[in-house]
Amino acid sequence: MAELEVFSIPVLHQFRGLTIRQGMIIQGEAGIAEWSPFPQYDVPEASSWLRAAREVATQGYPPPQRTSVMVNSTIPSVDPATAYHLTREAGCRTAKVKVAEPTQSLYDDIARVEAVRDALGPTGLLRIDANGGWTLDEATLALRSLRPYDLEYVEQPCTSLEDLAALRKLVDVRVAADESIRRSSDPWAVRQAEAADLIVLKVQPLGGIEPCLRLAEQWDMNVVVSSALETSVGLRAGLALAGALPELRYACGLNTIGLLGGDVTTDSLRAYGGEIVIAEVSLDPCRLEQVRADTSTVQLWTRRLSQCQDYCARERSHHG
Repeated sequence: MAELEVFSIPVLHQFRGLTIRQGMIIQGEAGIAEWSPFPQYDVPEASSWLRAAREVATQGYPPPQRTSVMVNSTIPSVDPATAYHLTREAGCRTAKVKVAEPTQSLYDDIARVEAVRDALGPTGLLRIDANGGWTLDEATLALRSLRPYDLEYVEQPCTSLEDLAALRKLVDVRVAADESIRRSSDPWAVRQAEAADLIVLKVQPLGGIEPCLRLAEQWDMNVVVSSALETSVGLRAGLALAGALPELRYACGLNTIGLLGGDVTTDSLRAYGGEIVIAEVSLDPCRLEQVRADTSTVQLWTRRLSQCQDYCARERSHHG
């Protein structure tokens, strides 16, 4: 398995503090994979993302059970007019709205959600994602205030499992667990705490497609597959996971390429009519050239890759 390219792509609308999305495209015998852990992640956490890239590069994808995947649009913490425009432009029946931005208020969230509901119409499905940004009291107030907009579910409203479990008893909105799954040393604790109604699976953070499929099978809960703000190479792995699941009740959060100001493949994986067709992707030399990282960034990612490779090797040695 060899590194191919390091990319650096602008984020069109600031997304959880990110203005640039960086990562590495890795070439393997079975195909191309993306490795793009966020900058703040330490070596153990970034190594889970590397295991996922290695799986795709060396093993490829599992057989699909469907030809396309229903997806939602993802609306960042933007002003209401922009939120309305992005929702209409995406053309998806389902929208996920980012809320609980530290620099914004509940009134900002309500205005954004209202704009998205207007763009979707009364029959569209609307979900929100707080990324653990609320306390239990804040989440309770927010969800009661947002009740008129008919939320499908709220994703990771609070950080702790105790708060998630308590919130489920206080409001009549489904709760989805994301960070409590992908950033936990014990993802099973969510189920034991009865802290969620459904789970969000992301290929890179959870170490690959096969680990995600095992989780979905053993949990026996509704699953939503989402991206980690990836290029179409990373999105292809998410589509492979969504395509391999025996049941897929909820729209998936894989229509995120429009949040980036560039891509690395010939045909970007984006939604048409609210669905993304499961199709192979190939690298585009011209697009790669446009988003190729500078020398210092390449050196940073090369060092990071070496550290994670060493960590994974020690883990394999430790486990025999």
